[in-house]
Amino acid sequence: MGIFSRRQTALGEPTAAADTGASVAEATPRAAALDPALRALTGRWTIDRPHSRIGFSVRHAMVTTVRGAFTEYDSTLYFDGARPSESRAELVIRVASVDTGVEQRDAHIVGPDFFDARRHPEMVFRSTSTLHEGGETFRMTGDLTIRDVTRPVDLQLDYLGSVLDPFGYERAGFDGTTTIDRTEWGLVYNQRLKTGGAMVSEKVRLQFDISAIRSTS
Repeated sequence: MGIFSRRQTALGEPTAAADTGASVAEATPRAAALDPALRALTGRWTIDRPHSRIGFSVRHAMVTTVRGAFTEYDSTLYFDGARPSESRAELVIRVASVDTGVEQRDAHIVGPDFFDARRHPEMVFRSTSTLHEGGETFRMTGDLTIRDVTRPVDLQLDYLGSVLDPFGYERAGFDGTTTIDRTEWGLVYNQRLKTGGAMVSEKVRLQFDISAIRSTS
């Protein structure tokens, strides 16, 4: 997904980029030299769904946390190891695929009170820029669209490494997290508790556990 290619983008351009008008995200501060191993990852990638998770967690009734995930989505990833600014990524999630482990709750989430999946079947993330924050940690900015509302979000990303698996697939791993206020995307439904507070928190933590494999086509 967007997490994958932008994660690598965060490593920045070659040294000469600072003298040729490279973006602030890549040239300020000066990023570490691009690892040759990451340069070798240049190409197209897709998320391996059986080994990945696009999930979320939200406080319920002020005292517990509900966790869920989306099981159906498409990813378009491209990483350019020589010029990371050319990297791009997109994740299109079908919101009706939400799974929290409770059928009645899932039906409520995809209904008009929340995602309204009949009118707005997809949630979309498109990466826009990435900043190397040091070590294996990066910040990726992208546009998140929910219910036809598009707003920028920042993801903290951790690169987990790459490997050739026993089946011959080249695989790379990333973890990404961000917290959003769902009301900014029009998901405003709630119930107030008699003791104070809300039944469902407005803050939602998004989690991206990504295993990406190199495309052969």
